[in-house]
Amino acid sequence: MAQWFALKAQEPEALLFFRMGDFYELFFNDAEAAAMALDIALTTRGQHAGNPIPMCGVPVAAAPAYLARLIRRGFRVAVAEQTQSAPKPGEKPLKGPLTRAIVRVVTPGTLTEDELLEAGRQNLLLALAHPPGRVKRNGPVGVAWIDISTGAVETQSLPAEGLAELLVQLDPAEILAAEEIIPPAYADRRAPPVDGAKTSAAAALDAARRTVARAFDVAQISVLGDFTDEEAIACAMALDYVRRSQAGNMPRLSRPMRRGEAGTLGLDPATRASLDLLQGRDGTTTHTLLDAVSRTVTAAGSRLIATWIAAPSTDAALIARRQEAWCWLRDTPSVLASLTALLRRTPDLARALGRLSTGRGQPRDLAAIRDALHTANAAVALLQPASDARTPALIREITAGLYGRADTLLETLERALAEDLPLKLEDGGVIAQGFDETLDRHRALRDDSRKHLAALQLRYVDEFGVPNLKIRHHAQLGYIIETSASAAARLRDREGVMLRQGTANLARFSTPALADLDRAILDAGERAAVLERQIFNGLVAQAVAHDALPEVATLFALTDVLQSAAVLAQGGAWCRPDVTEDQQFELHACRHPVVEAALERGARFVPNNCMLPPAERVMLLTGPNMAGKSTFLRQTALAVILAQAGLPVPARAARIGIVDRLFSRVGAADDLARGRSTFMVEMTETAAILRQAGPRSLVVVDEIGRGTATLDGLAIAWATLEALHSQLGARTIFATHFHELGMLTDSMPRLTPYTMAVREWQGDVIFQHEVRSGAARKSWGVHVAQLAGVPEPVVRRASRLLAALERDHARTRPALPLFETEAEQAGTQMPDRLRAAIEALDPDSLSPKEALQAIYDLRKLMLEQNGPLA
Repeated sequence: MAQWFALKAQEPEALLFFRMGDFYELFFNDAEAAAMALDIALTTRGQHAGNPIPMCGVPVAAAPAYLARLIRRGFRVAVAEQTQSAPKPGEKPLKGPLTRAIVRVVTPGTLTEDELLEAGRQNLLLALAHPPGRVKRNGPVGVAWIDISTGAVETQSLPAEGLAELLVQLDPAEILAAEEIIPPAYADRRAPPVDGAKTSAAAALDAARRTVARAFDVAQISVLGDFTDEEAIACAMALDYVRRSQAGNMPRLSRPMRRGEAGTLGLDPATRASLDLLQGRDGTTTHTLLDAVSRTVTAAGSRLIATWIAAPSTDAALIARRQEAWCWLRDTPSVLASLTALLRRTPDLARALGRLSTGRGQPRDLAAIRDALHTANAAVALLQPASDARTPALIREITAGLYGRADTLLETLERALAEDLPLKLEDGGVIAQGFDETLDRHRALRDDSRKHLAALQLRYVDEFGVPNLKIRHHAQLGYIIETSASAAARLRDREGVMLRQGTANLARFSTPALADLDRAILDAGERAAVLERQIFNGLVAQAVAHDALPEVATLFALTDVLQSAAVLAQGGAWCRPDVTEDQQFELHACRHPVVEAALERGARFVPNNCMLPPAERVMLLTGPNMAGKSTFLRQTALAVILAQAGLPVPARAARIGIVDRLFSRVGAADDLARGRSTFMVEMTETAAILRQAGPRSLVVVDEIGRGTATLDGLAIAWATLEALHSQLGARTIFATHFHELGMLTDSMPRLTPYTMAVREWQGDVIFQHEVRSGAARKSWGVHVAQLAGVPEPVVRRASRLLAALERDHARTRPALPLFETEAEQAGTQMPDRLRAAIEALDPDSLSPKEALQAIYDLRKLMLEQNGPLA
């Protein structure tokens, strides 16, 4: 227990898995928490301070499954192993318990095992830091994130206000940050803080830069790139945490890549939530954009296509390169089919390398490297003959990148690894026969001991002339010669033969050759295991040090995403969009990919056009609920994301001018956890749009102003529409139930009304899910209530009340102020120059002459800005 207390003090925030033979045992509060979380028995072992010590345990062999359950429940686990072997029979016994040490801290952001990870999803550890000595509310924040399972490292510096958008894009598993930096929504992912010595800002920055340089084996961090101070500090935080979690060992990591804000389509948290890009609102990947469009066949490809969807590009050249590559594969069906079949057999090279670099690799991880290199050569043999001068550059780069990159390593692994590999190195049989002569001898001695003993017995029978001589194994004496007492006299005087034991009927002898064979047989198994481990570790070191393997893993993931896009585009239902640098926007016969995928067999999705040319860049969309407005809004936004990710779009044709930021406010809900009503959430999201949208943005909003009184809602919707049309200049689809806004087309030349087509037939309402020019005549809310199953008497009463309210509203409806005069506008907002001049005055310090001059100056400024006073 003294050992336990010492190790627990090293990681007080973690559950301590304390190795005891074939079990990991937990004690005290750890045991109580784990027993409840894992639903296992809680018992006691020994006493402390006169009280029984609570204890529970899990078998070492089953530990990964239990670890997975604990990590999913938010626990961190420190694993304490026996670092000292128990004495062998005949060796001097130890005083005290075996030495133990923490060999690993398992946290949500530092997982490597397949049992603990989702194959198609990144697992990121993310660190946040302010620049040293310059902590400001809206100042820059350094961000660094590491996927230890693949070795990827990236950094970024961004304003504090953009942090929430980046976090929802990356969705990290664990966050290292001071409490005041991390957004409240991610507070439950924050790792426990690590106590450290207080240092000056300059010393902390120098230490951080040295940490990063040392981790990547360079003299200065500048060799790796131009990182800001806050990025260097965040990266050092993440690296230190990884090293600590691996008990001081640093796994193999790729050189850090600096990501700039430019080049990526801006998607705020509300937009991502409304579009269900990677994860649905139920927490699963079912009925998401990723699920609808991904045809990847490898885990690495699944992770990469998720990254493309989460961070679409604004680089038209990059988008075109991706499109050209998958179009070439689509138009070369024989190559595509063979490539898809080849990729299905490709192991996850990146994660195999990750496990090997952390010392937790197993024989099949080395086999994954061997098989991946085989596949690389096969892919080159497939792509090279089909390529020519017209082949897209990305396909040629993949072919060149896979060609002969690690042939020497492949040849070594082919010779070294056995055909049938065990799951664990301890099971033996990893290294192939004939690869190492010494290992073969140890194995032969271990496996063929009976043959060696039989040959030696025949030799002694001939040499000593004792036909009934036997070689047997004795528990205390080891291998000995056993003869009858009557034949013992023939051996007693032989040189090199020693009497070990005699009875009335038997005599037991030993010889130097037999003693040597005895020791050899006993040690052969252990020596074979030790030598096999040494050879395995040498192969691992050779693989981990090979520079080409991470690039090969990246190229396999890229190839898989390209074949996925090509498979998706086969058949003609998905198109290659024309992504341009202008502000055009045309979608012909576009569909919602997620809704379409969820339709029952035989059902047909109704496609729609969406045209937002510069002269008509604002669409005012009216129509009843259930007619398809929200689906139309979302499918337009999803088309932009797919197009700028470089993927096919579900439309007959598309032309999309690059969108720098996409805003989708569709289907707001309340946020009870933070005390915000539905209307407050709606207004917060609207404020974000009005502050951030610009001429290259796309805004799709649904029913702004619905969460408050009718006149308040109409006023807010009206003012928001005016701002989007006249001030921000964004391409906009504005869906609303305020039909009065349709009268604004005369005052807003770029506003065009559209409506969802509805037919009435014999008293029933038929929603046609088709977008047409024009404005809706009514909202059909009572009909929707009837469809929803509202009792018939209530529906009839609502119809009568609606008719009466419509008559009263028609008689009393005032004229809408479609044209606000300049004087009225001036009365609502003081010009900036005039305000600045008034604020600069100090009446108490003015002389009479200065005060009179100030009045003349203010009047002159008013006349210059607003014309003659009335």
